[in-house]
Amino acid sequence: MALLSFLGAIQQVTGSCYLIESRDGARVLLECGLRQGRREEEGGNRAPFPFDPLSLDAVVISHAHLDHTGLLPKLSAAGYRGPIFATEATCELMELMLLDAAHIQEHDAEWESKWRARLGKPPISPLYTIRDAEQVLRQRRPLAYGAAHEVAKGVQVTFHEAGHILGSAIVEMVVQDHHLNRRLVFSGDLGNTCSPLMRDPTTLGRADLVLLESTYGDRDHRCNSDTLDELAAILQQAHRDGGNVLIPSFAVGRTQDLIYYLGRFYQEGRLPQQAVFLDSPMAIRANAIYSRYQDQFDPADRAALKSKSSKRIEDWLPILRCTPQPEDSMAINRIRSGAIIIAGSGMCTGGRIVHHFKHNLWRSECHLVFPGFQAKGTLGRAIVDGASTVKVLHQRLAVKAKVHTLGGFSAHAGQSQLLDWVSHFDHRPELYLVHGELEKMQALQQALRDKLNWIASIPEPGEQIAI
Repeated sequence: MALLSFLGAIQQVTGSCYLIESRDGARVLLECGLRQGRREEEGGNRAPFPFDPLSLDAVVISHAHLDHTGLLPKLSAAGYRGPIFATEATCELMELMLLDAAHIQEHDAEWESKWRARLGKPPISPLYTIRDAEQVLRQRRPLAYGAAHEVAKGVQVTFHEAGHILGSAIVEMVVQDHHLNRRLVFSGDLGNTCSPLMRDPTTLGRADLVLLESTYGDRDHRCNSDTLDELAAILQQAHRDGGNVLIPSFAVGRTQDLIYYLGRFYQEGRLPQQAVFLDSPMAIRANAIYSRYQDQFDPADRAALKSKSSKRIEDWLPILRCTPQPEDSMAINRIRSGAIIIAGSGMCTGGRIVHHFKHNLWRSECHLVFPGFQAKGTLGRAIVDGASTVKVLHQRLAVKAKVHTLGGFSAHAGQSQLLDWVSHFDHRPELYLVHGELEKMQALQQALRDKLNWIASIPEPGEQIAI
């Protein structure tokens, strides 16, 4: 019989990874994500893979975020040389994200080794190198949405629009089991139907087994218009207070959403700030990829951009200033008020946002806006949970800035959207909840039982089931 092993993003949000083995011996890895957040979780990235990388026939990726792709260079370093299938836009975004991740791995290992040397400890090696990431990029195989393709003997994959970020896909996988076909559908990260730019997730009707993400399985997001009104009010208050606005943002997806919304505010006369800084080299490059794929945007948003002759995302917001160079980024720190600063990383685990914290977080006139989920163990989560002081760049800083969390900006489906999407399947396939913290999964499990009379399972890490 065909088997499915739950290897990552099981009762947690990051590190997505599942292994599918057919009766005929085909082995396909679905996702190869980086674990992010608490130190013990990140430590799991260095553990050996729970399978032989050389035995894999193919890897299938739903979208480019590192919690779904971030261990691909490690897989390559372990000897895997087979194809890596993803949508065309995901293949482009993977280049951006994996090379950046490899650079960070090398830089962090070098920096940590210097500190260890002073303590008489041996140096550490990076999790993977830029060379490993470059090898991964040679293994990419782009597939169009809706096109069925045999990725390994007896295993056929079709990508469908997931609406999460550019190129994100729901993965439909048909596995031959002697004379029967078993159909597995993996939701990937399902998009919030209120998000700008992206099309709504495709609904599917047939499956034998469904893996459903549950990042926000315990709640619905706020109404989009209410969230935008709240953001506009925050920007007005920050203008009156005379401080800057800091927005930690994921470079791919969230940043493009924010630029779209701020551009709308600008055109409506609701943006009091005089400058918006995009201080993220990765996000700047991601904007260029998004601009090339405007044909995949939601038709209404695409028409709005076209009405303003916005061939590039940046054209939609005329006061946007991109700061790719380090000296450009450092110059922002001389600005004491009137600026909106969008920078990575989205959960404040590194990147340029922490440098802006050093200059703004302790100032009561400043405002800090979290537009998305903050995982347990991250600096962003500590601030959201009310920490009065935090450690940033080896310094202890007071959290005096006004902190705001805008749940309505999530690029993930909320509970009702998850229920609606999965309700389209006929004949109640086996349902497993993945990619969520345990309490979120349990809330979604209860909602599925109460509202759809559907029993969903929560797998254990490493659990193996028959497909």
